[in-house]
Amino acid sequence: MSFLSREATVAKPGFSRWLVPPAAIAVHMCIGQVYGFSVFKKPLAMALGITAPAAGDWSEADVGVAYSIALALLGLSAAFFGKWVERSGPRKTMLASMLCFCSGLVLTALAVRWHQLWLLYAGYGLIGGIGLGLGYIAPVSTLMKWFPDRPGMATGMAIMGFGGGALIGGPLAEDLMQHFSAVSSGTSVGAAEALLVMAGLYAVSMIFGALIVRVPPEGWCPPGWVPREHASKLVTTASVSVDVAWKTPQFWMLWIVLCLNVSAGIGILGQASPMIQDMFKVTPKAAAGYVGLISLCNLGGRFFWSSMSDLIGRKGIYCIYFILGAGLYASVPWIQGRGSVTLFVVATGLILTMYGGGFATIPAYLRDLFGSYQVGAIHGRLITAWSVAAILGPQLMDRLSVANKKIMPPEQAYNSIFHLMVGLLLVGLVSNLLVRPVDPKHHLAPAAQA
Repeated sequence: MSFLSREATVAKPGFSRWLVPPAAIAVHMCIGQVYGFSVFKKPLAMALGITAPAAGDWSEADVGVAYSIALALLGLSAAFFGKWVERSGPRKTMLASMLCFCSGLVLTALAVRWHQLWLLYAGYGLIGGIGLGLGYIAPVSTLMKWFPDRPGMATGMAIMGFGGGALIGGPLAEDLMQHFSAVSSGTSVGAAEALLVMAGLYAVSMIFGALIVRVPPEGWCPPGWVPREHASKLVTTASVSVDVAWKTPQFWMLWIVLCLNVSAGIGILGQASPMIQDMFKVTPKAAAGYVGLISLCNLGGRFFWSSMSDLIGRKGIYCIYFILGAGLYASVPWIQGRGSVTLFVVATGLILTMYGGGFATIPAYLRDLFGSYQVGAIHGRLITAWSVAAILGPQLMDRLSVANKKIMPPEQAYNSIFHLMVGLLLVGLVSNLLVRPVDPKHHLAPAAQA
């Protein structure tokens, strides 16, 4: 029996399920670095000029394309490899994720050193993005199997690590770049060296997670917990296979829900550092702190809101995301006009809690509608919505802000984008309200599931 096989990770009697969340977080905190990518935007746009953009330097929008490619590949690779992840188990998947993600960071460092934009896209975007997808779904699927009694909390524990990746990755990258820039006596922005150090640190953490992760034995249940015998509204006791689930209207309603919720939030994360510098003239160091702070909100929201969904229900919690989120987005232009950095941080921080909560709640929403059978593969296909949102949100933010800066002061260039985000959230609200229980004709027969 191979050490990497699923069978080798089946937990022995007496194993505590509370050892699995640290394994999930060890992986998700690393691949969640993608949320801190914005701290690299300005330095990479000055890689030749060092202190200011020079002829031949990339634009911030050009650099931002790598971020969009990475998140697009996250969804596509999760959908493509979803069944393989279920068959292979979390250990093999986590190690594959480490190899792709960390080698992507190394290639990105080479792209900066050689100043090759295509290599930036191939390394951070393509190869690193595949690592993101593999590392994202394996811990989520595993934790839902360990916590059938609290699926919302379980997915929150798994995914909060991803949301908190920039809390460490953003400030770490900023400090490393400043250190290596100083060491180079101003001949380098320090980005290539920082990426290499981060690749090594992340590899160690992800290997640790892969070594300690386990899956429960077949038929395992938490002590004292009795599985639900009868379905309730929007919570089924039956199961739907992945090949059937993605053809149902419920799947596509949730696809729209996730896509629009992500589109509205991911643009802020991808542009966070340049945006607050443009809107409120803060320093790069303060902007990096802001990236870390909203990442903390993203992290906390994933656990808080997903845990609340166990009490309120998934449909109700998404209504809160969309209604409250739309109101907060509508308030940001007014806040910018007042010049209040504090109110801006509070408003966008709350938005990011619900953005993160949306990610953490969606796997439990899928489990409610389609059952636990192949829920990891179903989740993998659904987060193709993330792939679309990863292009839609950041590119709207990047391209519209650049265009607006040509006709208005930089601090006002984002206001119309926030109004657009309000519209996206209201469409998502309608889609969520249309979700109904899955027709029993799609349920898998018990014999077929076995």
